[in-house]
Amino acid sequence: MTENTIAKNKRGLFDYEITEHFEAGIALTGGEIKSIRAKRADISAAYARVLRGEVWLINMNLSLNGLENPTRTRKLLLHKSEINRLIGLVEQKGYALIPLYLYFKRGKAKIDIGVGRGRKKYDKRELIKKRDIAKEQRQVTSLKKV
Repeated sequence: MTENTIAKNKRGLFDYEITEHFEAGIALTGGEIKSIRAKRADISAAYARVLRGEVWLINMNLSLNGLENPTRTRKLLLHKSEINRLIGLVEQKGYALIPLYLYFKRGKAKIDIGVGRGRKKYDKRELIKKRDIAKEQRQVTSLKKV
């Protein structure tokens, strides 16, 4: 995403077809923000849920010495209109909230939440084929330039 990206959820980008993105702040403690600044965050197993009108980030791992519960549930900070939009999207069958990127923006930790539907196996194969074709084309064009 940017040079300020701390963690990326590659598996989430591959397993889900993302239709919308939302930027959210995260309610963190001092030790947790230290872990993020030390780039000791892992969002590969994380997911988000809407519970009682609030959005929660579940299973984000911040592993730094001294944290008692590195995978605790953390509240995401969004505007009420964004939360209502998320509720409407998630109630549709098959949609999920997937954290995609963890990064800093103006000194604050932010997370990019994607709303997506799970890809089928054949969709994943097509994605791999397209990626391989694009890679081959880039290699051919770079060879022609030399």
